Amino acid sequence: MKYGHIVFDVDGTLIDTALNILQSLKEALQTSDGIVCETEDLAFCLACTSVITLDRLGVKDPDATLALWIENEAKNAGMCRIFDDIPMLLESLRTSGCRLGIITSRTHEELDLIFDVLPLRPYFSDIICSDDVAAPKPSPEPLLRYMELTGAERSDILYVGDTPHDMSCAAAAGTASALALWGAREKEVPADYRPGTPKELLRLLSS
Repeated sequence: MKYGHIVFDVDGTLIDTALNILQSLKEALQTSDGIVCETEDLAFCLACTSVITLDRLGVKDPDATLALWIENEAKNAGMCRIFDDIPMLLESLRTSGCRLGIITSRTHEELDLIFDVLPLRPYFSDIICSDDVAAPKPSPEPLLRYMELTGAERSDILYVGDTPHDMSCAAAAGTASALALWGAREKEVPADYRPGTPKELLRLLSS
């Protein structure tokens, strides 16, 4: 493999969670603040932490709204699905000797909501969430923390994500990047690799 460390975003990269996130937030906003909106109007939150999202929305009680949002995500967990061929990709990378990690804008509590019901956690040696760093993506801090924890060199890391924030994080940290077009909403984001499917990513890394 071209890289010894393959680090993944979660939402929109490993798991299709968009409907769950947006519907759960929509329900929380209506319940907590009486805010009625379309799910697409909330799409910006897919690249943000929950704290930043609620701050931008100006909710009255962010802690209460966040708790309700998390509760709704658990209730709507059936809306989540692992993207096609992700298990094959992870198994192939692990078998080839790659160390697999996660950097996500979710907190650990938010990540547990989906990782506790989907069979992905055993693949990953290192998980860095937004509450592990002072400055989450697009800051390079999460990837710099990953390097600190693992001893990995920049040149040996590929970060795979689906948003401009993911690609900016990798660029600022000096690592290679792959835009997961299978989950990306913005397709024209600069990246070192632009695989259309997990199978294509595996081919690129194996060649």
